[in-house]
Amino acid sequence: MSHKLIVISAPSGAGKTTIARELMRRHPELLFSVSATTRPRRSFETEGTDYFFLTKERFKEYIGQDKMVEWEEIYGEFYGTLKSEVDKALSEGKAMLFDIDVNGALSIKKHYPEESLLIFIKPPSLEELTERLTNRKTEDSETIHRRLERVPMEMEKVKEFDVCIVNDDLEKAVNTIDGIVSGKTQEKA
Repeated sequence: MSHKLIVISAPSGAGKTTIARELMRRHPELLFSVSATTRPRRSFETEGTDYFFLTKERFKEYIGQDKMVEWEEIYGEFYGTLKSEVDKALSEGKAMLFDIDVNGALSIKKHYPEESLLIFIKPPSLEELTERLTNRKTEDSETIHRRLERVPMEMEKVKEFDVCIVNDDLEKAVNTIDGIVSGKTQEKA
């Protein structure tokens, strides 16, 4: 893998987490970048595997101490990437996979321009995205509405990514990204 930091980003519901999990299954040598968050842990999530769950006070301390590569406040909760995790992977020569929002992705590229590859996952349509968010039943209608309000901003930033893949067929999207990550396919898809 020529790039050490592979960043997958997309609007909520576009399939980035499903794609990231499949890439991790296919490439066990990849480290997964576990984000930090202040949002409440969902019943199926595990500390240190899904997220590092921090208090808002601790998260703000980390920001002040420059311990976050990127961070963002979304709907009153903080999300970010611990600098120590990224630096450790790079110092060990390991590739790391990120599943983060568009602003976080662009911040990774800003801090690590030579090491990063940004991949944007587009939903086939806004209607399909709305249906996916509704069908996963992890959020209430107000949260889904807030997530959909972000989509225009997220889609505007596509042009700043290295690769854009439309997820209208999950297997095809995964295979395309796998080819790019493995260096078998050209990066401008």
